[in-house]
Amino acid sequence: MTRLLRPLPLAMLCLLATAIVGLWLRPLTAIDETRYLAVAWEMHQSGNWWVPTKNFALYSDKPPLLFWAINLVWLVTGVGEFAARLVGPIFGLAGLWLTAVLGRRLWPEDAGIGGRAAMALAGLMVFALSSSLTMFDVPLSVATLLGLIALERAGHADSGLRPWLGFGAAIALGVLTKGPVILFHLLPAAILLPVWGADPMGWRRLARGLGFGLLSGLGLIALWLVPAAILGGPEYRAAILWHQSAGRLTESFAHARPWWFYLALVPALGFPLFWSPALLRAGFTFGWRADRGLRLCLIWAGTAAILFSLTSGKQIHYLVPELPALALIAARLGRDAGRFRLVPVQLLLGLLALAGLAAGLGLLPLHRMQALLQPGYMLILWAALIGGICLLAGRIRGFEGVMLISLGLLLAGNLLIGTTQTARIFSTHPIAARIAPQQAEGLAFLGSRYHAEFNFAARLTAPVAQLADAPAIAGWLKQHPNGLLIGRMDQSPLPWPPRELVTFRNREWGLWSAADQKEP
Repeated sequence: MTRLLRPLPLAMLCLLATAIVGLWLRPLTAIDETRYLAVAWEMHQSGNWWVPTKNFALYSDKPPLLFWAINLVWLVTGVGEFAARLVGPIFGLAGLWLTAVLGRRLWPEDAGIGGRAAMALAGLMVFALSSSLTMFDVPLSVATLLGLIALERAGHADSGLRPWLGFGAAIALGVLTKGPVILFHLLPAAILLPVWGADPMGWRRLARGLGFGLLSGLGLIALWLVPAAILGGPEYRAAILWHQSAGRLTESFAHARPWWFYLALVPALGFPLFWSPALLRAGFTFGWRADRGLRLCLIWAGTAAILFSLTSGKQIHYLVPELPALALIAARLGRDAGRFRLVPVQLLLGLLALAGLAAGLGLLPLHRMQALLQPGYMLILWAALIGGICLLAGRIRGFEGVMLISLGLLLAGNLLIGTTQTARIFSTHPIAARIAPQQAEGLAFLGSRYHAEFNFAARLTAPVAQLADAPAIAGWLKQHPNGLLIGRMDQSPLPWPPRELVTFRNREWGLWSAADQKEP
């Protein structure tokens, strides 16, 4: 196939097609994707691009770049869910292209390295999945790649300070994407540039360039940070300058994990690419010490994994910006591995297909998943598709085979979601359609942890009140005698029955009308 279409365009086309089909089949993921579209929606309504809000209150958890990107798309297409969700795949395509560019710069003598690297990255399932989500990690990967390309240029003897300006711009882009965490991804590679750069570099020259780069990045960040800090007020200033940066590193506010968390996730991060015995054997025999590109990849991925392991909050997607390093390593090793096989992955796919077939025939209990995976025959069709991918992977080897497995599994998963009750049960639209007409009467959520799940789908123009206790509920009911309350049935304190029950995220949710309350 690569004879008809070169590897880089092939990888980009396959990733884009898989992502678009996924956007069509899969609902927005609550609570993350729904929350971020709600923030972008409120930015669109208010016209305030400086200070993001969530449920019409200050939102300091994330900087504004992703929300800017969504609103720029909306300027062209108008407000819409599908258009907003295209932002993730666009950054994914940029990640493939930049990985190919970095590979060519690191190994200019290897004519096919860029295409192999792009296919290898598309063949990492965590990256392929992340590229279909409205999240921050793939855009952060783009900032990381831009910074490393700038550092590679700075490592040449005749480079001057200009590449360091590009490095500073990448730092600024990363900070505007996800905050100072970009330094975990870029600073170690910058400090150790004399170890992997193209030409010898003295530490004094490095310090001058690095200082210039960091200062230029800080200047670019200030173009947003200063106005935002002024307009957001003291609470927002404290949040963005401490709570959401250094505070997160010392004491996680969520996702606390043990230090060995990422070590246990190595097989998942490398799936299916590094499940190839031939690639692993090539890694043991390759001359790593003489290869500056591989030194960079080890510094890049290794230091980030160590730094994130030392922090308290950990999630698998925090290491998405390191996946291009794994792809570049595989592309370099794959030059000598030939059309490598993926026998362990094929065996796993075969077992997965058999399990899906057994579940579809009722031989394997699904418990709570039963309601989601209806009609049951779709599981049988899904199992057949997985079996087909397994057989094709035996014929299409190498990086094309890796892409087939990664993107094929993602496509099969999205097809199963979109053709069963899963799509309806996990969609925010059924509840949003019911609450949207009630905005004028008032909306309230029973509990204190409302993440604006329904704000975008319902196109809300006012906040949903959060009622954490009985006095708050009583006060709100007096002020909104015809208002609508929403919440999970197993967490509801209301003494009267809801007007309607809706299954959302495989839980029963109720919609109560304040007009139905009974006087004591």
